[in-house]
Amino acid sequence: MARVRRGAAERREELLRATVEQIEARGVAAVRVSDVAQALGVSGALVLYHFSTKERLVAAAFAYAAEGDLAELRRILGRRGPAARRLRAAVRWYVPSGQAKGWRLWIDGWAAALRESALREVTAGLDRRWKAALAEVFAEGAAAGEFRCADPEAAAGRLTALLDGLGVQMTVYRGSLNRATMLRWADEALARELDAPAGTATGPAEAPLAEA
Repeated sequence: MARVRRGAAERREELLRATVEQIEARGVAAVRVSDVAQALGVSGALVLYHFSTKERLVAAAFAYAAEGDLAELRRILGRRGPAARRLRAAVRWYVPSGQAKGWRLWIDGWAAALRESALREVTAGLDRRWKAALAEVFAEGAAAGEFRCADPEAAAGRLTALLDGLGVQMTVYRGSLNRATMLRWADEALARELDAPAGTATGPAEAPLAEA
């Protein structure tokens, strides 16, 4: 049977998916271009044709992996309903053992970014986009009088820093923190940013949000 020829965009996406899978299985430091090529039954030269170096391949793979989570975050934050409730829904989705995936991938990526400038640039850009999406809803709720938030960007930064720290604790040091405590800490942190008692401004976790 003749090999199916793929368009450049389709081939690139296929390579990125395979790279994410190989990173999840082997880690950033251990994964090789040849691992990705072998997983797809193609040559290493083809992989390098599209990405030129392993570093650029890995950086592009992280960007690709993040787009799905960023799209889901925007979907949650874009629902109809109080801003505080949307923020809480985003927190509950993002925290470890929630629906957001890839904590091992991201922790590995952060570590590798200390040494690889291309990956550091990508992860920093993704971090800025994540915080900007949260800050926009903090600002929206404050403008509507739902809660007080003098500095939405700082609020988004502090909340993200806490959630990332919880991600490390829950993923690397399993058993050091139970889920109930983690969720309580996350709710308390969000309540502080909303300048309201925990649970007051955010509402019950199970309360539905309408789609935009």
